[in-house]
Amino acid sequence: MDKKQQKEKMIELMSNFISLVSYKLPDDVESKLRELSEEESNQLAKTIYKTMFENQKIAYKLKRPSCQDTGVLQFFVKCGEDFPLIGQLESILRESTYKATKETPLRHNSVETFDEFNTGKNIGSGTPSIFWEVVEGSDKAEIYTYMAGGGCTLPGVATVL
Repeated sequence: MDKKQQKEKMIELMSNFISLVSYKLPDDVESKLRELSEEESNQLAKTIYKTMFENQKIAYKLKRPSCQDTGVLQFFVKCGEDFPLIGQLESILRESTYKATKETPLRHNSVETFDEFNTGKNIGSGTPSIFWEVVEGSDKAEIYTYMAGGGCTLPGVATVL
């Protein structure tokens, strides 16, 4: 497989991964929520848990985000210096984000700060955010993603320039 084919394959793989993260909670999170729901005695809290589980079930069935605010994507990349696509990885993640945004669909959250417009693509200046750790002597890549909404998961501060 040549580099172009490898890149296209990785875009497809990462796009599917991004979509999956939007509608499927990690197994350990689901297990903990089930455990906590079984311990709950408050009737309102029990109803909220039941609603959350139903929402997750429907999201998975429809392959649609389980939360309306899929946020600005963040990638945490641990990549070997010898990974064959290291030089293209940033563009792969950007293209994957755009592809997942169209197909899943994800909410458009990338705003060009100084031009004051939403790109409609979830990509823009500095988005998605990519945090790198390059590993010497390795040809492997590990990529974690996080959909950081603007609520409690990614609060911001405004300052005057």
